[in-house]
Amino acid sequence: MKISIDAYNIALTHGTGVATYGRNLARAVGNMGHDISVLFGTKASHSKVPILNEIAIADDINTGDNNTKFHMFGIVAQAAQGVITSRKAHEIIVSGQVIMPKGLQLDGAQFWNTQRLYSSANGAFRATGAFTNVSLPKTDIAHWTYPLPLKIPGACNIYTLHDLVPLRLPYTTADTKRAYYKLCKKVARDADHILTVSECSRRDIINILNVDEARVTNLYQSSNIASVVTDVPRKEMVRRIRGLINVSDREYYLFFGAIEPKKNVARIIESYLASGSSFPLVIVGAPGWGSDSDIKLLKSFKSFDKLNRIIWLNYLPRDMLAMMIMCARATLFPSLYEGFGLPVLESMELGTPVITSNISSIPEVAGDAALLVDPYDVQSITRAIITLDNDADLRADMQQKGSLQAGKFSTDVYQNRLIEFYKQF
Repeated sequence: MKISIDAYNIALTHGTGVATYGRNLARAVGNMGHDISVLFGTKASHSKVPILNEIAIADDINTGDNNTKFHMFGIVAQAAQGVITSRKAHEIIVSGQVIMPKGLQLDGAQFWNTQRLYSSANGAFRATGAFTNVSLPKTDIAHWTYPLPLKIPGACNIYTLHDLVPLRLPYTTADTKRAYYKLCKKVARDADHILTVSECSRRDIINILNVDEARVTNLYQSSNIASVVTDVPRKEMVRRIRGLINVSDREYYLFFGAIEPKKNVARIIESYLASGSSFPLVIVGAPGWGSDSDIKLLKSFKSFDKLNRIIWLNYLPRDMLAMMIMCARATLFPSLYEGFGLPVLESMELGTPVITSNISSIPEVAGDAALLVDPYDVQSITRAIITLDNDADLRADMQQKGSLQAGKFSTDVYQNRLIEFYKQF
């Protein structure tokens, strides 16, 4: 089959859980032998000079239309352009002369582009309530990795809804809730099928959007982060980490992810300090929406933290992050709500114990391989840190169980689920 995948998140260099999902989906589809088309929406218009179109894709990463947040979409663009609900995609000839970011190095994929596709489509949806049709030749399945007001006529249009956090925990996101609800309801009505990444999210979609159970399938998510460090000796990892933050193997706790309300960073800090652990807490994450209070806390603590107990790193490349995860004493991830909880899986895959939440989708991912806590209860998180800190046998047991649990979400297992799903189309 010919399967098209949107580049809305795939194009992000810093990455998100949805970006990882999109890339893993594209690789799985390619491994299954299908033809892949990746659909971009760059700022630049289509040029008659082929290499300029190729350059536009690489140049647009993190600055162009592909990563514009939903609540910001389309207002100015539509005022200037008028409402357009039918767009044509232009093929981008990949010569290999332009060095693409790693996230776009997808073997065998064809690239297509429609100028400002995502912002204009969202603007049109707000103005008309209609999805924008995209003309993409001979497409069998259009797989939208996010709730986007787009469809390819004549194709089977499948939408992945990772979670409904803006509706379940509205105070933790910046989305315009009425617009988000309207879009999700339109997806629920018109999609040929809806995919999601956990049974928790599947229940939310069925209950909140009133979707028939038969139209929603959970395929979970996969991770291949271990492949990033397969050829790196552990001594080299430890040397690089010591050079970065002056700590050694298994001698620090780690949180990684965007700093935003649902990630619970303030309670992580409070719980860690209350535990009295002698090992530092390393926080790897860029400020997101609603992070002002957490950032102020981090900065104020740093001003009097003479022992360097809390270390904040804004961003790390994926290979360095993988090393940080692999050499941590444990990952702390007591999130308030997740559609899947990729940091839990990535930590287990890399053999690192995990302390995480006992709510939302996370218990599905963690199984019996993590210490589950009440994310709203500082004492619950503190007790888990103290327990793990002082029990080497428990840490070793969690490493072993974590590796086994992560195997349930391997790329091969995910690909087999995808094969069975696609058979019905």
